Amino acid sequence: MHELIRDITLCILFAWGLGLLAHFSRQPLILAYLIAGFFIGPFGMGWVKSQESISVISELGLIFMLFMIGLEIDLKKIVRAGKVILFAGAGQLLGGCLVGILFFAAIGLSIGGGKFDALYLCIACALSSTVIIVKVLYEKRELDTLPGRITLGVLVLQDIFAILFLAVQPSLDNLQISVVLLSIARVAVLVATALVLSRYVLPRLFHQIARRPELVLLGALAWCFLIGEIAERLQLSREMGSLVAGVSLSTFPYALDVTAKVTTLRDFFITLFFVALGMTIPIPGLSVIGLALVIAAFTVASRLVTTFAPLYLMKQGLRASLLPAINLAQISEFSLVVIQTGVAANHIATETANAASFAFVVLAVLSTFAMGRSDQIVRGLIGPLKRIGLRDLDQVREGESGQEGGHGEIRRIVILGFFRAASALLSQVERQNQSLLEQISVIDFNPLVFRTLSDRGLHVIYGDISNVDTLVHAGISKAEIIILSVPDFLLVGANNEKLVRHVRNLNPSAKIVATADLLADVDDLYAAGANYVTVTRISDAAELYAVIEAADAGLLDDKRAEMDVQLGDRREVLP
Repeated sequence: MHELIRDITLCILFAWGLGLLAHFSRQPLILAYLIAGFFIGPFGMGWVKSQESISVISELGLIFMLFMIGLEIDLKKIVRAGKVILFAGAGQLLGGCLVGILFFAAIGLSIGGGKFDALYLCIACALSSTVIIVKVLYEKRELDTLPGRITLGVLVLQDIFAILFLAVQPSLDNLQISVVLLSIARVAVLVATALVLSRYVLPRLFHQIARRPELVLLGALAWCFLIGEIAERLQLSREMGSLVAGVSLSTFPYALDVTAKVTTLRDFFITLFFVALGMTIPIPGLSVIGLALVIAAFTVASRLVTTFAPLYLMKQGLRASLLPAINLAQISEFSLVVIQTGVAANHIATETANAASFAFVVLAVLSTFAMGRSDQIVRGLIGPLKRIGLRDLDQVREGESGQEGGHGEIRRIVILGFFRAASALLSQVERQNQSLLEQISVIDFNPLVFRTLSDRGLHVIYGDISNVDTLVHAGISKAEIIILSVPDFLLVGANNEKLVRHVRNLNPSAKIVATADLLADVDDLYAAGANYVTVTRISDAAELYAVIEAADAGLLDDKRAEMDVQLGDRREVLP
């Protein structure tokens, strides 16, 4: 026991120290934790040698990580995802596994006889890192963009796929129909038990303790370990049980509160898991490094094919098809879980597992940099893709219409970029002066916006507004009023000040309306050439003040009824 406490102390100290270095050098924290584990482990300085300590630390971290992954799987979002995400996810998973099993078997990895290296690697390479992707997309404020939503939807489908594999994984040595059915039946019993308890028992208990944070936290942990023990009794695994425990709570009324309270504890044990994983990675030999680089290269290449192709075939455009492929081009932390379960079951060689872990490290670093520069990468790829014959949405519509650009000349009023403010503006114009819609052109590269506006008969041009060539080709010099309604934090490759300068150079006489995120930006936008600058916080403040006055006068219900009428009449492109 004293040795375990000492080993955990070393794990925490070195994870924190190297985590600080990773933070200041803008490297992935997971990489720091793996290096910390390697440094203090038996293949490094040898300060932690006990295999029992490493196993206990790793299992605890794994249980908490899978519990939190389960909590974040929102089944309702999958149902509402629509065919784009469902087909993209299915294409990526099925295509990745099929190509993967053929590739890894072709290079000589085992696929039967009690060894399933090729199978485990194809599963591992089909999964992408939730931790890395969500962190980078959050920092870039791209979680709510179309490529961001597609990426997150595919991630959820990958997690469900991994759950199904973990259910079958213990039976790989004797993969008969009866054995598989028995494994699925055990999982069904576990899931049914968890769902029934979480539906009819837990809500009453948590309702009673909702105001006692320590009891909410303790109840969540008790639930995690209870379902884990039930899974163990069903000859599954505690890790599988913790995942099901999280999923069963994901639609629970208190799920958000539970997630918030468990997050800190989760981060602690996830850190321990990756440090413990780093302890198991020996100094790689040339063969391990070579296989790891092959795994990394295959992961990137297969992701570009299996993610880009379904999205492109569904006419999402080159940009919206390429970005999710770049976002998903790494190996998941869940892949390491799958590999470790394979090692524990003696299904996969240790050398193969080490190569997969090393490939995870390589891709964690490379994909973080690639995602940070994904817009520049996509701009560089679109030209060559068009030259080899792939058509973007503007070219597809051009071929359908038989007109140059498929749009005709630019209209009197031009909206550069289309997000919620522009969606609300078009709805307002539609309600107050529908004839004005015939004088409006929209320029944007969101395929949903492009198709929806085109189907409604509005004049829309597919293009990147941050690219000056797009503005020139669209004929921006002929517009009379130009509206920039997208805030800076959503603009890709530009900001409102830079756009105003470009537009003013192309059209010296137009009336330019820009939007400012900060009050300090207003003067800069006027200096750049804007004629009017909107600051949404001011209009929001006026609305909120009117609500306060209505509440003080006892007219809040009337105010709400008035708003309900306005909301009921709107037909917005982006709800």
